[in-house]
This record gives sequence, C-alpha cells and structure tokens, in this order.
Amino acid sequence: MTDLIAGLPPFLVLDELLKSWLVEDIGRGDHTTQSLNLSAKRIGQAKWIAKEAGIVAGLPVAARVFQLLDPETVFIPQVTEGEVCQQGQVIAEIRGSLAALLTGERTALNLVMRLSGIASLTRQYVKQIADLPTKLVDTRKTTPGLRLLEKYATQVGGAINHRMGLDDAVMLKDNHIVAAGGIRQAIAQVRRQIPYPLTIEVETESLNQVQEALEARADIIMLDNMPVEMMQQAVELIRQTSDRIKIEASGNITLATIRSVAETGVDYISSSAPVTRSTWLDVSMKIS
Repeated sequence: MTDLIAGLPPFLVLDELLKSWLVEDIGRGDHTTQSLNLSAKRIGQAKWIAKEAGIVAGLPVAARVFQLLDPETVFIPQVTEGEVCQQGQVIAEIRGSLAALLTGERTALNLVMRLSGIASLTRQYVKQIADLPTKLVDTRKTTPGLRLLEKYATQVGGAINHRMGLDDAVMLKDNHIVAAGGIRQAIAQVRRQIPYPLTIEVETESLNQVQEALEARADIIMLDNMPVEMMQQAVELIRQTSDRIKIEASGNITLATIRSVAETGVDYISSSAPVTRSTWLDVSMKIS
C-alpha cells in the first residue's frame, strides 16, 4: 500500500482541487443538511460498501475530502489500496460529524468510484501481459481536472505513467511532423530548443518513418496503429540499429489485442482504454 500511495500527488497539490469539487457540489449551501440543524458535536459513523467486485483506489483521497470538512474525521480503510474487493464487502469505516459525512458523501464517493473503475480495468489489461517484459503505460487522454488522480488510478491498477503533461517530454505526433515538414526537420528543430534532460519521442506509421526516426536519432519510437506484422518488422529494424532506443506501441489497443502487440517485443504499450473505457465501481455509504 505504501508504494501505491507514494504515487499519489501531495495534498499540497490536491487540496485546491478537492476544495473546488466540494464547492461545486455545495454551491450556496447544502440546504438539506443545514436544514437539519445538526450540531457540530453530533458524531456519526458510516460504512462504505462495495456493490460489485473490483480494485479499490482512491481511499486516501476520500479521507481527505471528509477531513477538509471536519479535521476530526477518522477514516479507516478496511481494504488495502489496490486490493480486490468483493460485492457486499465493507471497504471503509468513517467516524466524524454527521454534517461533514452528509455533505462530503457524494464528492468522496464519486472520486473513489471513478478511480476504482480505472484501476479495475487497468488491472485486466496488465494481467494480459504480466508474464512478458512489455509494460503498459497510460496517456494524456484524461478528464480535465482529474488527470493527476486518473493517472494515479492507473498506477494502482499496475500501469506506468506516461508523461503527465506537455512539459514532461517531447512527443512528435503526426501533426507536428506535418507542421515541421518531416521527421528529420522536426527532430532537428526540437533538439536545438529543448532543455538537456528531455527525451524526444516520435510517432511513426510506416517502416520508412521508422527508418527516418532512427537516422534522426530519436530517443523513443512509437509504432502507431501498425499491423502486428509490420510492428514486428519495425522492432527488428530498431533493435538491429540501436539497443538504446525504447519502442512504444499505440493505437486501438484492446484486451483482445494487447498480448499479440506485446509479443512483438516492444518495451511499452500505451493505451487510453483504462481511462476512457472504464466504468465506475459502484460503492454506497450507509450511516449508522
């Protein structure tokens, strides 16, 4: 659990996001809860119950949501982050002011259900290639405002984060290449401008483009939407030329195809599917 939570952004970064999501839900006031005239001293206890099986992710975030409303809230996970839960299983117990529990319920649940859904589907993809050296990485196809947490969820599911944003690395995609006039031109222009530590990745769609990327000394070559047979040829070409270049495959990766892609010998497979095709894990809160 410690290793997984190490991938969670610090609350110094997350708190402003969490507060904004609480404000979005509370608006001008939680009329329902406020109308009950609940004293701050009225303490309640609640349980979170999984309504289906899946991988649990985001419990530390949920705890923080409640603690922003009531610092005295005690949130006790009943499963380890990244662990499989079963239908009907209690995954967390909470003790805090009733007002905080009622007001924070939906924001906290929404986050955990979303993140758990992503972690659950990610785990399915990772299992398909678990015995191979190829690693699954996520993409920038994330929900605006939720990227940090959605990428955390893919880590919980067993994937590796690709670049978090445009400032992490250079990725020359098809439109960049067209704008620059070709792969060689694009790499040459970028290399003159970027800071030393940044790597240069190039998206390729043909063996000719792979050869061009090799000659221009790209650090990472992405094989985008290639048939498996062409991908195998590209991997052989790259390996014969250099043992330092990393190879990434991408494009229409599914649970049915990910293994055949990994068997070509690529280092990484990037896919947006764990985020874009996942469904929420259903969880409910019951106050006692």
